[in-house]
Amino acid sequence: MELTARDFERIPRHNLRVPVREFARVWLAAERRGDAEEAAGLPEDSYLTGVQTTCRWLANAIVTVHRPNGPVRQWAHAPLTDTSENAYEELVELETQAAELAVARSGSGQPGFEDGALATLAWAWRRSGVPPIEVDQTSAKQTG
Repeated sequence: MELTARDFERIPRHNLRVPVREFARVWLAAERRGDAEEAAGLPEDSYLTGVQTTCRWLANAIVTVHRPNGPVRQWAHAPLTDTSENAYEELVELETQAAELAVARSGSGQPGFEDGALATLAWAWRRSGVPPIEVDQTSAKQTG
């Protein structure tokens, strides 16, 4: 997903409990990593997809969905509940609870989509833990 300055400017501050600049760096790094892996023909990293999907929803991003009749632009959906409502504080809390429950139920021991979503929500909403992915200094400088 190609991110623009407008995408970062539209991030609702009330959806985050970490600095917006820090969130933007993580989101940009996740999108770039996903694009690079796709270009290299690597299999989908479900953990990374969980991080990307959650960042998009928290940012109230507009995404392109490829349908049989062609691409459609729409608001990002919530990662676990799949609600099409834009994120706002109460929904972010409910989504965090849904992610906690999904991870507790899976118990697979292998990080997946739900783990990526929970790691992102725990960090960005609950301010617990560390960012869900590492951000290299190149990405940090380009958004800073």
